[in-house]
Amino acid sequence: MTTIQRVGLLTSGGDAPGMNAAIRAVVLASTHYKIEVIGFKHGYNGLINQDFFKLNPQQVHGLINQGGTILKSARCKDFHHKNGLKQAANTLIKENIDALIVIGGDGSFNGLLALQQHWSGQVIGIPGTIDNDIDGTDHTIGFATAVNTAIDAIDKIRDTADAFERVFIVELMGRHSGQITFNVGIACAAEQVLSFENFNTTDKLARLNEIAKDIEQAQKTRQSSYIIVIAENLWPGGAHQLAIDLKQHSQTDCTACILGYIQRGGSPVAKDRIIATKMGVAAVQMLIENKSNIMIAEQNNALTTIALTTAVKHQKQVSNSLIAAQKNILAMSAQSGV
Repeated sequence: MTTIQRVGLLTSGGDAPGMNAAIRAVVLASTHYKIEVIGFKHGYNGLINQDFFKLNPQQVHGLINQGGTILKSARCKDFHHKNGLKQAANTLIKENIDALIVIGGDGSFNGLLALQQHWSGQVIGIPGTIDNDIDGTDHTIGFATAVNTAIDAIDKIRDTADAFERVFIVELMGRHSGQITFNVGIACAAEQVLSFENFNTTDKLARLNEIAKDIEQAQKTRQSSYIIVIAENLWPGGAHQLAIDLKQHSQTDCTACILGYIQRGGSPVAKDRIIATKMGVAAVQMLIENKSNIMIAEQNNALTTIALTTAVKHQKQVSNSLIAAQKNILAMSAQSGV
């Protein structure tokens, strides 16, 4: 066991629904163990700029259902440089911070690893990103809410698509991961799910032929609407360019819709509130047990820990069962108008 008196806490990178729930859990757990929590604002910028305040249970009351993050978030260019890392380390030393908990994604965790070269305190990562692309954990905070938000939006788009018998191309977030795209596409019964795991854009002409042929087949069955769900960064130029390319290639009229940042906001669903709470409490408990350089993870519905160096490897893949189901069964059903 170790004696932890002051813990630093920050949220970094893209915001995710449930970050506030994790902040609440860290504060309440720390208070239980008589540990003081110092919240740094705007991600790692708060460390460099010495922008912080003390967090107490009163400040996190009623926070579990709020989206965003009360600590604010930001990217930090200075953290990519030695001077920025040294400034952050000096702040932690000056403020007598014994440990630092960071809620964020792989970029945030790489920042933690870099900081360790200049500061010897304990560090713990909590995975908070809608992309669900962190290795070693089945789910990240914010993923479930982002999926539900996108499903709700596409269900509404389907109504319009049915009314006007139109083809819609809906672009979803995820950076270079298809976790959101596949889960949302299947949940919304999208006629096509286009993502990094099942779609190669090297031969654009061949891909346009495939998409146009599938749309034509569906229209022959008098299907009144057709929805393509596509991952961001997949098609050069995005959903709008794909709509233009299909029009020029095969005279196929498509309406592009980019959901964008709507997926990162909103009140977190129950799953995100619960996982954020469990992970926040676990992070504090791991610090008390003198654990460091780890990320709190969920595997098979149970909490565990993995090394930060493992969490940032970018080896996590979309479930093969989802990919196979879409390719071999669901896509064929869509062509038949089922």
